[in-house]
Amino acid sequence: MSFFTPKLGIDLGTANTLVYLPKKGIVLNEPSVVAVSEQDNKILAVGNDAKNMLGKTPESIIAYRPMRDGVIADYRVTEAMLRYFITKALGKRSIWKPEVLISVPAGVTSTERRAVVEAAIKAGAKSAYVVKEPILAAIGAGIPIHEPVVHMIVDIGGGTTDVAVISLGGIVASTSVKCAGNRIDAAIADYIKKTFNLAIGDKMAETVKIEIGSAIPLEEELSLIIKGRDFITGLPRTAEVKTNEIVRAIGRELREIIKSLKDVLQETPPELAADIIDRGIIMTGGTSQLRNFPELVFRRTGVKAVLAKDPLLCVAKGTGIALDHLDTYKKTIIAKR
Repeated sequence: MSFFTPKLGIDLGTANTLVYLPKKGIVLNEPSVVAVSEQDNKILAVGNDAKNMLGKTPESIIAYRPMRDGVIADYRVTEAMLRYFITKALGKRSIWKPEVLISVPAGVTSTERRAVVEAAIKAGAKSAYVVKEPILAAIGAGIPIHEPVVHMIVDIGGGTTDVAVISLGGIVASTSVKCAGNRIDAAIADYIKKTFNLAIGDKMAETVKIEIGSAIPLEEELSLIIKGRDFITGLPRTAEVKTNEIVRAIGRELREIIKSLKDVLQETPPELAADIIDRGIIMTGGTSQLRNFPELVFRRTGVKAVLAKDPLLCVAKGTGIALDHLDTYKKTIIAKR
């Protein structure tokens, strides 16, 4: 490795992409959204600029997310998005091609893995490494993963929920379910459609989740005025929605996430289960910030759950730490080029 090769860690998520530069920390945190013009297939905007266009574009422009459920759904657009993020993070003047380390969901197939590596190389990386998200989340949450001590980590993002039991730097038992933040947003939009006859956009649904959403019913409910389009009259209308209605609306999705946790706990060897009871479950990822989520996990599994510090940034921080100590974490790399 040459002295001049810059290193980049990328948390390539369904909802957001974060870029980590060693010594500088997280230099970029933008939505994984791209706006494409329909006529000449040109990419018009990426990241924050493109997210502001979601659901507001004229017919000639499409704004969408090229990543679905944690994997690449649109290869060409993902490559352009990566190129934009790499250039923005390093600065336009950089002449050296970077070494890139990218996160992928735990349940990723070898083809999906290769697609990520290829896209990174085409986007201007000198070499690309791929590491599973739960391991990076654990490193970023400050867990010493190489010790013979077991840690259970749950990474709930936008597209996937990754659950893993980690010991001695490797994954003992894991699962990845395609039920996370986006599915919760969709459930909220669906509930509001059925209950209030009101159509709301993805952004509004996400706002409801963040502002008043909770994993368990609250005694003192929060409320929010939602704005959308009436299904019957077709005109704009507002309605008031309360926390406990949202708890009911997202119950099914939360049950699915809890089930994935239980599945992994059931697969875990008994010796390790004892350790997990002592240490608890560590929760990372944006959706784990839903009110009272750790409490729900505790009620359903009997194991205490703790929210990691800066849950949204854990995976990105993990990429940075793994890059700084590539030799130590060599075992964790599942694909490289």
